[in-house]
Amino acid sequence: MAQKPEDGDPLEPEPSCRPGQTSARRPPLTPKAPSRTRPLFSTPLLFCLAVLLCGCSLKPSYQRPALPVPQHYPEAGHDNGAAASLPSWTAFFADPELKRLISRALEQNRDLAVARRKIEEARAFYGIRRADQLPGISAGARAERSRTPADLSVTGQAITGNLFEAGLFLASWELDFWGRVGSLKEAALESYLSSIEARRAVQVSLVAQVAQSYLVERELSERVSLAKATIQSREESFRIARRRFEVGSASKLDAVQAETLLNQARAELPALMRLRALNLNALALLAGEAVSLAPLPLSAVEQDFIAAIAPGLPSDLLLNRPDVMAAEHDLKAANAAIGAARAAFFPAIALTGSFGTASSELSGLFAAGSGAWSFAPAISLPIFQGGRNAANLGLARARECEAVAGYERVVQRAFRDVADALAQRHWLAEQVEAQRATLAAQTERTRLARLRYDTGAATYLEVLDAERDRFVAQQALVQTRRALLSAGVELYAALGGGGDAEEGTPEKGASRPRAGGIPKGEAKP
Repeated sequence: MAQKPEDGDPLEPEPSCRPGQTSARRPPLTPKAPSRTRPLFSTPLLFCLAVLLCGCSLKPSYQRPALPVPQHYPEAGHDNGAAASLPSWTAFFADPELKRLISRALEQNRDLAVARRKIEEARAFYGIRRADQLPGISAGARAERSRTPADLSVTGQAITGNLFEAGLFLASWELDFWGRVGSLKEAALESYLSSIEARRAVQVSLVAQVAQSYLVERELSERVSLAKATIQSREESFRIARRRFEVGSASKLDAVQAETLLNQARAELPALMRLRALNLNALALLAGEAVSLAPLPLSAVEQDFIAAIAPGLPSDLLLNRPDVMAAEHDLKAANAAIGAARAAFFPAIALTGSFGTASSELSGLFAAGSGAWSFAPAISLPIFQGGRNAANLGLARARECEAVAGYERVVQRAFRDVADALAQRHWLAEQVEAQRATLAAQTERTRLARLRYDTGAATYLEVLDAERDRFVAQQALVQTRRALLSAGVELYAALGGGGDAEEGTPEKGASRPRAGGIPKGEAKP
């Protein structure tokens, strides 16, 4: 029986990380007594004993925290109760040029490459932890020659001796009676699974960023085309106004006002070209190489740019959002670390041994009767650690509370992302309709102002104001149309980004594939 640790009781109820919840006290675990009908150190008995002892755990039972978000999204409309079914990005986006860019980005983006390397790192660390559960057996041989001086020899004469030894050696193997090694392995497994979800989160973000930059490129292409057409129109207006001034049918003020309107349009063009160059640089960074896109207006890709999606209920986020799943794996890892910290309060049992041959002469190393073996079980009992074990347990519990808060924060952020995207889509759709009506009214106003000026019923200032407002309305409408498409991309990313057969990411509701290097049955500990 384990002594009552001076640092405190490791099985005391957990401090409350979640309102109204505490972990139940786990009773001490005791192994079954070994059978006396067989030799004490027989191989079958040792195997059964190891299996028995390694099956216990002091890890608290895991409970997923309740979702700290409302039951329904605002602005979701009639789609709020529909199940979210997200296609892969290859099915969600219809534009072939965008699909090509996304494919290149998934192959060459350095942020995604770093995320993949982190998966390999976490998997290797998990392999180390898993190996700790198994006995380490090595083969070796050694030769030793020594001389004992006469004053140290029991015979009173100097002795020169040889030792030759070969065999199998069992390194110090801890019998995981309290589940310490198993808890550490489980924590490493959850960290590995978290890194997989983190990579998927980077991929979803990358796909969304490429799509957003592509939409900005098409928006700027259309705005540049509008600016160039406006410059051509105003150049003609300025030519007419200047000619009228030269023949005396109009004042110089009209010519100056026409020139001012022309220069304003000319100043807008380089500003748009600058934004376009910056956006192409950003797109090149995402794609991992230089990007060259043919100028194409937004209207050319606007129709059926993305597939229709329904937001579903907030609980669907747990099935789709990779950052939420990663946060839950981190929470499970912190929960498993508590089991390892608890086990440090109890005795540790380790086995060391060897089996082989030994002789004082090399020629007799494998002769009959040269067999040698040793078996050295050891037990260590923590008596006084200066509060180290209690501090480690307190640290593990504090980290679990931190992981709970982090999980809830991620869920709340995910909920807000979806709610924001829904609000964007709802109100931007209405804004687009209003701006279309505004542009139509501004176009008619410009036509009427031009007629009034041509008939002498108004000054050129009225034409100037109408032309300026119409150009602003054109630019604003293009920006809002792009923002509406961007809101659809944001909603897709906020809901988890769907699956991707190329990356092995499961679709919503599908069973997750067993990660490489994880034994069957351990993907969901």
